[in-house]
Amino acid sequence: MIVTCHVVKQLLFGLGVAPAIFEIPAVSDSAVIISLSCRGGARNIALSGLDSTPAFLVVFVGGKFLGGIEAILAQHVSGALVPPLKDAGALWL
Repeated sequence: MIVTCHVVKQLLFGLGVAPAIFEIPAVSDSAVIISLSCRGGARNIALSGLDSTPAFLVVFVGGKFLGGIEAILAQHVSGALVPPLKDAGALWL
């Protein structure tokens, strides 16, 4: 989990974005997943381990759920990541 967080942080920093980062302790993961599921984001959250505490990385931009690491990297490669960052005022180009 630490590696994926680092990758996304470095990607955003490299684009010139200063993200607000909220790291959730492992003991809180289950409660957060339940909370996110109430908001419709859980279907896009990748859980690791069937019998272990779930771990996830989610990215929200301007209050909109963009996805996990795979979705963020795919959006970056396709060029679809910059427009929502600009719309949210997180990136000035």
